[in-house]
Amino acid sequence: MSTQGNIDSVLTEKRVFECSGAFRSTAHIQSMADYERLYQEAETDPEKFWGGIAAELHWFKPWDKVCEWNCPWAKWFSGGEINLSYNCLDRHVATWRRNKAALIWEGETGEVQTLTYQQLLLEVSKFANVLKSLGVNKGDRVAIYMGMCPALPIAMLACARIGALHTVIFGGFSAHALVDRITDSQACLVITQDGSFRRGAEVKLKPAVDEAVPSCPSVKNVIVFQRTGTPQTMFGGRDHWWHELMAHASDECPAEPLDSEHPLYLLYTSGTTGKPKGILHTTGGYSVGTYITAKWVFDLKDEDVFWCTADLGWVTGHSYVLYGPLQNGATSLMYEGAPNFPEPDRFWRVIERHKVNVFYTAPTAIRAFMRFGAEWPLKHAMKSLRLLGTVGEPINPEAWMWYRENIGRNRCPIVDTWWQTETGMIMIAPLPGATPLKPGSATRALPGVIADVVTREGEPVPPGGGGYLVVKQPWPAMLRTIYGDPQRYVEQYWSQIPGMYFTGDGARKDEDGYFWIMGRIDDVITVSGHRLSTMEVESALVAHPKVAEAAVVARLDDFRGQAIAAFVTLKSGNAPSEELKNELRAWVAKEIGSLAKPDDVRFSDELPKTRSGKITRRLLKEIAAGGEVKGDTTTLEDLSVIARLSAQEE
Repeated sequence: MSTQGNIDSVLTEKRVFECSGAFRSTAHIQSMADYERLYQEAETDPEKFWGGIAAELHWFKPWDKVCEWNCPWAKWFSGGEINLSYNCLDRHVATWRRNKAALIWEGETGEVQTLTYQQLLLEVSKFANVLKSLGVNKGDRVAIYMGMCPALPIAMLACARIGALHTVIFGGFSAHALVDRITDSQACLVITQDGSFRRGAEVKLKPAVDEAVPSCPSVKNVIVFQRTGTPQTMFGGRDHWWHELMAHASDECPAEPLDSEHPLYLLYTSGTTGKPKGILHTTGGYSVGTYITAKWVFDLKDEDVFWCTADLGWVTGHSYVLYGPLQNGATSLMYEGAPNFPEPDRFWRVIERHKVNVFYTAPTAIRAFMRFGAEWPLKHAMKSLRLLGTVGEPINPEAWMWYRENIGRNRCPIVDTWWQTETGMIMIAPLPGATPLKPGSATRALPGVIADVVTREGEPVPPGGGGYLVVKQPWPAMLRTIYGDPQRYVEQYWSQIPGMYFTGDGARKDEDGYFWIMGRIDDVITVSGHRLSTMEVESALVAHPKVAEAAVVARLDDFRGQAIAAFVTLKSGNAPSEELKNELRAWVAKEIGSLAKPDDVRFSDELPKTRSGKITRRLLKEIAAGGEVKGDTTTLEDLSVIARLSAQEE
């Protein structure tokens, strides 16, 4: 990974929004003075700070030491014994919350299922006994390849209950991707379903497992949950129907006391080498980190319905659909399908139907909603909403403002969160009752997180300057290693800038200490010797009144080293033209300088995205270079987008 030279920051944003006095009066953290006090406490005595938070959870055995740190190896709450499934379920079932909704699920086809904490505990206990009956033991790996149905969190919590590691494989991945992940983890069992629904069509899941498993000798059993009812080929001795196994399972399965450092799950993320990396998280630290960040960042209250729109196949789903909210005793909403099916207001209908209070989604989704037009959310009052959040990539100021005005109706604070699969928990974000908000900034690091922007040599960059985002001290939910490849863990995360965790992101800090994330270092464009963040150029484009979404990549240029290629989606009612191309190039030059003016502008009705909503810029780079698209396209939402973009003339 190249980390040569600092990054030139060209984006300026002066707007500041305070939360209302009414919101502040009931918030968990009510002022910047409270934030500063907590931050100072954590920085001065991290052991006392994190130990106090951990004490709010249930431990079978108390820890001996809060943190053992031998860079880059950490142990959190050494000697303690804990179970995350217990803290999500049993702890609440022993209180008035036993009859409170834990999960509300809405299928794309409209059906709704609600599971109380008591009901969820019984289902999880039964499925934990199912796993044990098939020979799954503590420390074994279980692969889960499912859509967004209630059986998925039940399976995850059951694995956590008995100490088996789950590795959730996103339900949009191909059989080839399944083989890679199952083989690397040596999973002994696969949990899947016949299919799920997406935009009115069936996403077939069991057939992909049937294709993959013959190449995975570690797999002994496959459990199939029935969702669509499409007939399946069931292989005798290997395949089992979920409902048949559950019919005979006991609903009593005590949670296994697990060492705090016992592995909890593997989650595979794309690697620069092409080989997916198995990020390993452990039980105690991850439990503590997700518990407190869910409570503080989302200001969770007992009466809240919390909706994080992420798929459980991604870390956001792990931490903030399931484990963070349930440890707090919250009600978490799950939705199976697409945000614009059958019409572009599906999300707003879901919010109205279930009276959602806290809504957490991705900037790419927000920009898609902008393209559909404000008339869709404005059909719905959505008076229940009190807090909005964003996750997944930096949000540009114009999308932030649209979100505030059209979804939050200028009354809901927005928590723009920065974190990663590797960090396990939110690291930089506003505390909504305390932090003044700046559109496009993730604001300040959370108490207990020591983040900074530094040079290649590890020296702090002065306010306003761009550099490398690092974390200087260990945090509880941090990854422990890359599964089976500890050397890669050391080299990728701890050797780029010695002694610090290198996030791979560029950022700057302003004079108030607010972080402005500038995107992946890999997404920096070098034009005539200046290193520009693609995110800042994209933000300038989206600030144009006719633009809904933009993605910017580099292509080789004989004269300047690299040139800027922009891919643009227009708001409804606007047509592509040569005049508009020139107008947009001039607009960027006016907004942030002629240096950042795109050389190429291509219009598209859609940008290539994964089903998690992330734009696949690596594929756009191949298109911009004029070559054949050779990268992996198995996770794309719509393959035809690539063909349409490739067919355009320069």
